[in-house]
Amino acid sequence: MSDKIPEGNRSARERLAQQREREKGREKRRRTLIVASAVVGVLALAAVVGLIAANAGKDDGGDTASGPAVAPSGAIGEDALTLPVGAADAPSTLTIWEDFRCPVCAQFETAFRDTITELADDGQVKVEYHLATIIDGNLGGTGSLRAANAAACAQDAGKFAAYHDVLFANQPPEPDDAYGKNSRLIELAGEVEGLDTPDFRSCVEDGEHDSWVKKSDTAFREGGFQGTPTVLLNGESVFPSKGDEQISPENLKKWVAAANKGKKPGTATPTAPADGSSAPADPSSAPAS
Repeated sequence: MSDKIPEGNRSARERLAQQREREKGREKRRRTLIVASAVVGVLALAAVVGLIAANAGKDDGGDTASGPAVAPSGAIGEDALTLPVGAADAPSTLTIWEDFRCPVCAQFETAFRDTITELADDGQVKVEYHLATIIDGNLGGTGSLRAANAAACAQDAGKFAAYHDVLFANQPPEPDDAYGKNSRLIELAGEVEGLDTPDFRSCVEDGEHDSWVKKSDTAFREGGFQGTPTVLLNGESVFPSKGDEQISPENLKKWVAAANKGKKPGTATPTAPADGSSAPADPSSAPAS
């Protein structure tokens, strides 16, 4: 018996093989198109999110704070937009941008407040807080602005850290603009010993630091940050992760220890507010909206 394939059968098999190759090619192109479409979709979504963050605060519910930016007592840094907590000579700096209406900031605060307080109290980090009004820009209202102004008023009284904690602990639901009411902010000041004074009330009701808050928010938007909270350790982003490691209280301590290796802890007292009261000794927090 011959071991050769009859010509007719050979042609049929070749045609079948060619058809299978064409089908494989079509399937490969189809999968490539699906993957490419998915990638484009993800990039488009990222662009939209980035645009929202970039434009945050441009529409702040119609508030028209004007006049010169009056920085709160003890504010430091470029344009005096930084509220410092902890030893000024600490070997590492933890920079936190936050919005008092931002729910992720409140979650960050809850999870990391004790850790950041411990690191600051031990002179391992100085915490530099910056305030933004991203939620006002995204959802409307003035709660972000009003709360930030009240926090700056608390800074004047040397009570920023404690009041900062109270605001996050009592944060209303994101769509609820409860912090847009000065009366609510003054009510919460009653939870901080010695804060609810005529000077504080006047500062809150007059919006004394509104223009300063807006200037801080402009710096946030122009800084290229993606949202709140933004958390930087010595200038490097550590929220929600640092490299391949997710942030956690344990990892934050580890990262600070590595950055501070061979360095002495800080001991210098932060600059006292102009009214002569002592500056806050414990960091109020740790946020991210």
